[in-house]
Amino acid sequence: MEMAEVRPIAATPKASQTRRPGRAASPKLVDTIVQIGVIAALAAAWEVGARYGAINPFLLPPLSTVLQRLWDDLLSGAVLVDLGLTLYRALLGFFIGAVIGVPIGVLMSRSSLVRWFFDPLISIGFPMPKIAFLPIFILWFDIYDTSKIIMVAFSCFFPIVSATWAGTSSLDKWPIWSARSFGAKERDLLWEVYLPMAMPQILTGLQVALPVGMITTIVTEMLMGGRGIGGTMITAGRFADSVGVFAGIVEIVLLGFAVVKSLEMVRRRVLVWHPESRR
Repeated sequence: MEMAEVRPIAATPKASQTRRPGRAASPKLVDTIVQIGVIAALAAAWEVGARYGAINPFLLPPLSTVLQRLWDDLLSGAVLVDLGLTLYRALLGFFIGAVIGVPIGVLMSRSSLVRWFFDPLISIGFPMPKIAFLPIFILWFDIYDTSKIIMVAFSCFFPIVSATWAGTSSLDKWPIWSARSFGAKERDLLWEVYLPMAMPQILTGLQVALPVGMITTIVTEMLMGGRGIGGTMITAGRFADSVGVFAGIVEIVLLGFAVVKSLEMVRRRVLVWHPESRR
């Protein structure tokens, strides 16, 4: 009697393997929903607590009242003037700090003489509260926009130059040696190797410096007065206008969010070739 040929039975895929999984929600979408939920819960607690007497309405006016004041000021044009002046001072000071800070940071990583000169200044000036120099800038310049813009540029300079120095001095040597072996000159290395490789760190320094510049702008406007979000808030505080003070806080939140998110978009555009853009 012949033995029947035994053939292996093909493994049938499990139902879980053949079943097409459903499309999972994006982590970014989930984070966005959670953030919106948290903000909505805080806003609702603010409104209900102030509206029904759990919180003194003078110390914390209802959110609807604050938004109504903000809307009225927007229709009158006061909000646009304050936002425009604050944004102008912050961005111009930030730009001046970046134009000066990035080249100095690059030179510090490439020249021992420049590093010898600036290293003590950066080490001393970085942790120092920059707003302490405001009376000096007022004395040297004026009580108008010039001293405010220079104060912002001075505050932004230190994080920018520090991040640029750290980014350009800790580069991988292999791409640099490879470029030199192909005959690249020092100028080509700067524009095609050093700066592209250090760009993530430089942009990180800019992202740190921009909120610092916004904070410095608001503080200088509060101390020096005049138009602008900070000046309008301090004026409202002097007249016990708590609604005006909180309207200024809402303006600062919205302006800061828009500026920071705009810089994040610029970072994604500039670093489209970098691995971080794929994450």
